[in-house]
Amino acid sequence: MTDKTRVRFAPSPTGALHIGGAHTALFNWLWARRNGGSFVLRIEDTDLVRSTGEYEQTILQGMRWLGLDWDEGPDVGGGHGPYRQSERIGIYLEHANRLLDSGQAYREGEAIIFQVPPGRTLAFDDVVYGHIEMASETLKNIVLIKSDGFPTYNYAVVIDDHTMEITHVVRGEDHISNTPKQILLYEALGWDVPVFAHLPMILGKDKKKLSKRDGATSVYEFRDMGYHPDGLFNYFALLGWNPGDDREIFTREEAVGMFDLARVTKKAAVFDTDKLNFVNQAHIARISPVERAKLTLPFWNEAGLKPCDRSDEWLAQALELLEGRGQTFRELAEYTDYLLSFDSVKARYDASDLDEANRGLLRRFFAALLEIPSWDADAMEALAKTWCEDNGAKLKDVAMPLRWTLTGRKVSPGIFHVAVFLGREETKQRLCHYGLA
Repeated sequence: MTDKTRVRFAPSPTGALHIGGAHTALFNWLWARRNGGSFVLRIEDTDLVRSTGEYEQTILQGMRWLGLDWDEGPDVGGGHGPYRQSERIGIYLEHANRLLDSGQAYREGEAIIFQVPPGRTLAFDDVVYGHIEMASETLKNIVLIKSDGFPTYNYAVVIDDHTMEITHVVRGEDHISNTPKQILLYEALGWDVPVFAHLPMILGKDKKKLSKRDGATSVYEFRDMGYHPDGLFNYFALLGWNPGDDREIFTREEAVGMFDLARVTKKAAVFDTDKLNFVNQAHIARISPVERAKLTLPFWNEAGLKPCDRSDEWLAQALELLEGRGQTFRELAEYTDYLLSFDSVKARYDASDLDEANRGLLRRFFAALLEIPSWDADAMEALAKTWCEDNGAKLKDVAMPLRWTLTGRKVSPGIFHVAVFLGREETKQRLCHYGLA
């Protein structure tokens, strides 16, 4: 076996890249990059009924979006291919015949079955779960090749991992029970057994298996919900592992430098959307305003806000006005809709809460506001405070109606800053629409 660290991620192309798969891929990627090794992508497509080329591409695209590049795989090649199990049938048959010839396997019809030897203690030291033992008597004989000529999972994975020179098998803890069977096959074929590291399960907040009720279940759903791939990468890395200190926000490069399989926990990780949002918000805050606007663009477009009518600089400044509000790009688009379109405001607010006494007071205040010499937030606030003192009103009596008429929201950035950004003329037009100017 090679001295160089080689790990693999081996998804089945029967659906999109889900949270558990992405988590496993990420830990394999981190271990390979941490050790200057190779990260291999292998496609386990022997389920002919459910596997499709479309799902394979979806998985690959999901990994690329998450920033998990691979050194060998079906699309990039490498010295240990083919990288699709459906293209490796001859390899599986070759080694099954070796086991037949040595008397360790037998035929049953068209199938080839491995005879589990009695009286064996199958033991391995898992990097995460420690020493594990199982008596061979607890195992049934292992089907290697099914009657349709295709290999079973437990057999194919051994052949693939050995011939691809995988040094560390890093996978979900649900595979612990498969490991003794696989060790038997490694030994029967006279091969070295790789290092095993099983990762803890990821549970929902209710401590049950993750499901749709916990939010997105595939990487693409997170993309479509407006998450930054760096934020998702960072949060996935924290599930079942920590860098050994209180650090929660880190870059990919920092994660590679800190990662160690020995620090993976046995305890199941709980997927916490609030924590994900916190981490994602931190990563959104790290990127430049122009890049932030670029990544928000699809969500403005989806909402029909026509961002293409604005310059990149204008859009970046609109997001800067939020001062860090918004945990996803979708929220950034939602929280700035009133800056791009007055239609968004009119859809939310009709000014029916204002009686004639309120309107009279507001018309007088807004008349003074619109005539202010300097269209500046500090000047506006100073005017508002003075005007309210002189007219027996409170600042909120004029600021809240201004917020509603300009944004259609109860909460927004400083409303005078919003007015400055919109400009004197746009502010006047919105006030006029509600009969307040």
